[in-house]
Amino acid sequence: MSTLSTTEGRAASSRSWPVLLVVVCAQMLIWLDTSILNVAVTTLASPAEGLGATPAELEWVASAYTLVFAGTLFAGGALADRFGPRTTLLAGLALFGAASAAGAFAPNAGWLIMARAFMGAGSALLMPATLSVIVQSTPEEKRTRAIAIWSSSSGLGVAVGPVVGGALLSHFWWGSVFLANVPIVALCLAGVVAVVPGLKGSGRRMLDLPGLALSVLGLGGVVYGIIELGNGQTWYGAHVLLPFVVGGALLGAFVAGQRRSPTPSLDLRLFSRPGFTAGSVVLLIAFMALAGHLFYAAFYLQGPRGLSPAEAGTVMLAAAVGIVLGSQASPALSRLVSPRWTIAAGVLATAATYAGYLWFDGGTPITVVAALLWVQGFGMGLVGTPVTAVMMRGIPPQLTGAGSAVNSVTRQVGGVLGVAMAGSILSAVYRDRMADAALPTGPRGLSGDTAEQARTSAEAARSLAASLRLPELAALADRAFLDAMYAATFWTAVLAFVGFVVTVVGLRARDSDSERSKDSRTEGN
Repeated sequence: MSTLSTTEGRAASSRSWPVLLVVVCAQMLIWLDTSILNVAVTTLASPAEGLGATPAELEWVASAYTLVFAGTLFAGGALADRFGPRTTLLAGLALFGAASAAGAFAPNAGWLIMARAFMGAGSALLMPATLSVIVQSTPEEKRTRAIAIWSSSSGLGVAVGPVVGGALLSHFWWGSVFLANVPIVALCLAGVVAVVPGLKGSGRRMLDLPGLALSVLGLGGVVYGIIELGNGQTWYGAHVLLPFVVGGALLGAFVAGQRRSPTPSLDLRLFSRPGFTAGSVVLLIAFMALAGHLFYAAFYLQGPRGLSPAEAGTVMLAAAVGIVLGSQASPALSRLVSPRWTIAAGVLATAATYAGYLWFDGGTPITVVAALLWVQGFGMGLVGTPVTAVMMRGIPPQLTGAGSAVNSVTRQVGGVLGVAMAGSILSAVYRDRMADAALPTGPRGLSGDTAEQARTSAEAARSLAASLRLPELAALADRAFLDAMYAATFWTAVLAFVGFVVTVVGLRARDSDSERSKDSRTEGN
């Protein structure tokens, strides 16, 4: 079965690039919003300039988006298959834009948390629909290049976000970082209406509402547990174990139900394809390592290196350039040496850059940092495009939304896991080093309460050092943070190397005739 008929193929060929431009614009919104918040948290915490948000409220401002996003992505994929990706794309844009406007004028942190949750739901509708539009509307000969551009937009959005956020906060109030989404949403809505074809979903397919509910609640429980684990709390506390147990049980019930459902939200036939399963694992590991690395890299640049959020974001543009170039180079490299070895080279390159942080200190030249970020971005660009192409190859049109959702969920869950891992290691090692350090005491030193505050985080210690004029305390905090970063980056590099092994072993070259035969059987089901 061909994805496009002959007539549809000619129409798609003439309109594929305008469609791709609109879809990439919508995709960038998701990643731009994911990263732009990082530069606004300090302002949001200020009673004078922001909302006076507490640390716990700030945690939820960031987490509510990811939690709802990851928890509802399967629902977004199912809705794209049911009603068509164009319809789902329009609905997601409208919801995202309305929630952004509500968040920009939030009177308190609770309101902003709720707005961020709705923004996550809008993103969950957007992401599967964007990839589904590309797969269904782009001719076969242009599809790999289109997926490369789609994949590179995520890296560009992540890297540009802090720069845009820093520029907005330099001239406007805190709500501008959310209000800036609204004109972009309006532009995307107009573009979807004008150029995106009215692709049809499997209109006769009934929604699996119980399955959707189980996937949302199950993923939500697991992600909530991961977020709590990343707060540096004990892993055996009820606040961590209970969400994991409940979420895991619900996901188990979800999988069991999908096997019996005539209209599943997640068609498990997708995982009968070795390329789809192995690609999902590689993607999970790659994004887990990347998110963990970016987490401590941001603290490194703005902590021991003393850069402002905007300056740190500018340095990290090197990673964006690398991702874009790597994504564009990956199709040609895949044809030259095979997708398997292109992905393997990319994962190994990122592992090497993560290991490079073991030699960083407070005086490492910024040019060296930027160079490693560029190599890291180029490596991720080599990974994202061919992995996505391998996963989506041969999936019939009625399952592209579900396949896109798995691809997107894997990225998001990998990101949350990576931040949780890096955050837990950073927190534990930092507290251990500061507990052993001889903190300054006396008239200009620390009392018992302030000493405990200094041991909470390097940022708290630096703030105390500035207010009490204790430069030696700031130096102790920077040393403890660097030790914590070395521990985090070691395990991040190990994780990335595991991804290399999975790529080499799990994405072995397979007989093309056998694969095509399997694709035909799946399409016929």
